[in-house]
Amino acid sequence: MSLVRYEPWSLLNQLSKEIDQLFDPRRLALATERQSDVATADWVPAVDIKEEPDKFVIHADVPGVDPKDIEVSMENGVLTLKGHREEEKKEEKEGYKRIERVSGTFYRRFSLPDTADAEKIRAKVKNGVLEIVIPKQEEVQPRRITVEAEES
Repeated sequence: MSLVRYEPWSLLNQLSKEIDQLFDPRRLALATERQSDVATADWVPAVDIKEEPDKFVIHADVPGVDPKDIEVSMENGVLTLKGHREEEKKEEKEGYKRIERVSGTFYRRFSLPDTADAEKIRAKVKNGVLEIVIPKQEEVQPRRITVEAEES
């Protein structure tokens, strides 16, 4: 006779994990972007966005994308990333059972705050990661205006 451990909460824990995955903000953001750009994007690169005191830094995963096939543009406070990853030709005789890497066009858009300096944005690719550095504008110090007394 074998003993089976009874865990009364295991089904509830499993349900909780599945609900968490369903409402994961990364998954929701990806789904929203896919819906808004369905006609223009075959895949969406994952991104990390970090704010530092003097700049914003975006890292986007674009493995297998040639830097000449990436377009970064800024218009009306919206940063747009577009690009294309070529499809690798695979023959069935090489033993592939499953191909998950998506090829085709990608598209991401980000609204930037007014503090972003659009004129100084830089982008580079290293090891399949696109890094976009968006400097912040220098803070404009308030100018004090002297009030003169009018002589009567």
